[in-house]
Amino acid sequence: MRWAGVDWAKDDHVVCVVDEAGRVVERVTVTHKAAGLARMVGVLDRHEVDAVGIERGDGPVVDALLDAGLPVFVIAPGQVKALRGRYGSAGNKDDRFDAFVLADVVRTDRARLTPLCTDRDDTVVLRRLSRARKDVIGHRVAAANQLRAHLDTAMPGTVGLFADLDSPISLAFLAVFTSQDALDRLTEARLARWLARQRYSGRTSAAVLLARIRSAPRGPQGPAGAGLAGITVALVAILQSLVAQIKALSTQIGEAFDAHPDAPIFAGLPKAGTIRAARLLAEIGDARGRFPTPNAMACLAGAAPSTRQSGRSKVVTFRWSADKHLRDAVCDFAADSRHANPWAANLYHRARERGHTHQHAVRILARAWLTVIWKCWTTNTPYEQDKHGQLQLILDQRR
Repeated sequence: MRWAGVDWAKDDHVVCVVDEAGRVVERVTVTHKAAGLARMVGVLDRHEVDAVGIERGDGPVVDALLDAGLPVFVIAPGQVKALRGRYGSAGNKDDRFDAFVLADVVRTDRARLTPLCTDRDDTVVLRRLSRARKDVIGHRVAAANQLRAHLDTAMPGTVGLFADLDSPISLAFLAVFTSQDALDRLTEARLARWLARQRYSGRTSAAVLLARIRSAPRGPQGPAGAGLAGITVALVAILQSLVAQIKALSTQIGEAFDAHPDAPIFAGLPKAGTIRAARLLAEIGDARGRFPTPNAMACLAGAAPSTRQSGRSKVVTFRWSADKHLRDAVCDFAADSRHANPWAANLYHRARERGHTHQHAVRILARAWLTVIWKCWTTNTPYEQDKHGQLQLILDQRR
């Protein structure tokens, strides 16, 4: 039997094959091109490699290995760094040596490793859509902050005029009234007509809005104001584009989620909605073999604490090593679920009463929810409040 390790890099990859005694049989460097990946598979096939170790679980290299029918074991970079100490005290980073470490660890520790379980293509697409939307939201927040900082100088009267700076009504207003001079020409009648054309549904009258503008400090006028107006137009256009793309991604996520066979499992979760439920599905995935127990899911999500014990010393700390995308998705859902689910609210408030911070209490609730979600996920059963025993127990006590 023989084993292999692949040290993944941007432009090329080092492939190392070891025998049963841990001796290097062959070590080659292949390019990150179709021919290079074909050569990699050819080397592994020639040596009849039993399994492959690699530091990441996605990308063309992993796809090529899986397509070749090879079991793949993902060993995180942090683990590889710690494992270097097995073979020497220097601990230096070397691609050729790391490929050997990966191969030898698969040889010696395969029983402790979990083979890579891949998700369906539609799940991978949904995950990428959800993560892309989150990234674009981050850009929107940054752009809104930049616009707000600019308006503090150029047109202070527009800051806080409407509820949200990136709302459609706010962006439409800033696209038309781009300078202090334009604000000075506003009258109550003109503003009322403009609001009517925009079908403004807010409860604030034109008179109140105009009073807010006139009571605020004045921005530069004349040529200086006109120069700043160009910046306003540019920043508003950027923010409008980001808002439009978020909306488009949300629509695409909704369509992909509705078409996914696992959608009913997550759709009924309280306060999940479409976007939140889709994100949970995408980050958890559909490969049931990845999480044999609910604790395995909780540990990867960072919802289970990390315990360190030595002698009489025992310390329970925050779990830093986790899938941060999964943790963010689960904690975001858990934090809001307490507003619609009495069982979740009870768990959260009990944690707060014990002195835990909001973030810690949310993680405690997230771990409890993951037990429920794991059961639904592994049995392909949609979540239904009527079948949630602990929730019904709380409701009965309240009655």
